[in-house]
Amino acid sequence: MAEVTASETRHVTAVAIGGRAVLIEGPSGAGKSDLALRLIDRGATLVSDDYTLLTREDDRLVARAPQTIAGRMEVRGLGIVTVAHLLCAPVGLLVRLSAQVERMPEPAAQVIVGVTIPLITLNGLEASAPIKVELALARTGN
Repeated sequence: MAEVTASETRHVTAVAIGGRAVLIEGPSGAGKSDLALRLIDRGATLVSDDYTLLTREDDRLVARAPQTIAGRMEVRGLGIVTVAHLLCAPVGLLVRLSAQVERMPEPAAQVIVGVTIPLITLNGLEASAPIKVELALARTGN
């Protein structure tokens, strides 16, 4: 069993693509749940919506939903809906949502509870955002 050495809860939505979690962060209304919903439509699986428990287990970061919201997702205009979900997934990418996106960004990363996670910044409301997330996750190779 993996040793949990640190944890924190963050205001991020997490979906798993190919078994690896993508964390989506941004201010309220930036499109976190919308982007997650579009990724789910493309084959991703919900891990947690809005708040995600992140734990360091050995040398990896693992995402989980708090029990109170597991399998639930807020869909603007519909309310809270129940969706298929994973109990946990190792984190492979952090996506920061912003209206201001560099055309040719330098590689970036963020340390979360002692684990370095690749970071990209996207406009989550762009039609191509789900494809960009998938491409970025594939590039990490983790």
